[in-house]
Amino acid sequence: MKAKTVVFGVVLLALGVSVRVAEQARPEVVMARAAGTFLGTLDAAQRAKVEFPFDSEERFNWHFIPRVRKGLPLAEMTPAQREAAVALLKTGLSVSGFSRAEAIRGLELVLRAMENRNSRDPEQYFFSIFGQPNGAAWGWRYEGHHLAQNWTVVAGKAVATSPAFLGSNPAVVMDGPMKGTRALAVEADLGWAMLDGLQGHSREMAIVSGAVPADIVTGNSRKAAILESVGLSAREMSAKEQGLLMSLIEAHASVQQPALAAARLAAIKAGGFDNVRFAWIGATTRAAGAAHYYRIQGPTFLIEYDNTQNNANHQHIVWRDFSGDFGDDLLAKHYAADPHGAIR
Repeated sequence: MKAKTVVFGVVLLALGVSVRVAEQARPEVVMARAAGTFLGTLDAAQRAKVEFPFDSEERFNWHFIPRVRKGLPLAEMTPAQREAAVALLKTGLSVSGFSRAEAIRGLELVLRAMENRNSRDPEQYFFSIFGQPNGAAWGWRYEGHHLAQNWTVVAGKAVATSPAFLGSNPAVVMDGPMKGTRALAVEADLGWAMLDGLQGHSREMAIVSGAVPADIVTGNSRKAAILESVGLSAREMSAKEQGLLMSLIEAHASVQQPALAAARLAAIKAGGFDNVRFAWIGATTRAAGAAHYYRIQGPTFLIEYDNTQNNANHQHIVWRDFSGDFGDDLLAKHYAADPHGAIR
């Protein structure tokens, strides 16, 4: 009996350890720990730059153009601080997402050479933290030219991952030391594969006539509007076409850390995959200067992709959640469950 008790105790201990490991691996837990570590490396002046109240309007002040930004830039960090900042970034982005983000940042050097402007600076990418990690709600942002990634953590249990923007200029580097670089290749290639995989009536429904949008339609709006319901719905697609669409959505979702990407996909399926629509505007043959735009919109989310500027060699991509940007839906649920737990 004593031997069985010991074995049973060992099993319980193992289960307890596995539960604690699983809890520690949750993205919201890992994020809070990494954010705390990053803040711990900063001096008072740096913390004053990087920290904002959770209810600050600055939390919604996002954009993807070159501009003066608030927060703490990479340029003002020591090597140790930079290492901690990158560790935080890797809690939000997947390996491939981080690779894409670094490629985008590296394109500032290409633009500097092309435009002869020192203002193009890969060190001017900023971290901002809103509220206190491990608080009832907090958030953080990583932003610079062509990068705007926002995360919101509520009640230590859920993470919102939008608005999330990626851009690439040039989309394909045409010459110089980085010739051939394509920071956002998969989103482009799978978009074309989706279009090329549509036949007959499906292709006719997906292609929308009219002028190609000059940029993503939703821009840097505080709240994304549901756009016109055009294009081909998943309900009308064959199984093969649905597979192409899901692969394209997964490619966009995969920028996020795997658990967060999985949560995005689960929300899409819960909202009704049959109601997701794919629309294409612009050139339908891949060639230099072929300006084009595609949109994937469902009941709960929107993905926009455009490649129209600079002779169609300049990509913009955004993921928006209609009720979930900046964690709005998560916050609403939190307030409903705990009306007295107002977040400050």
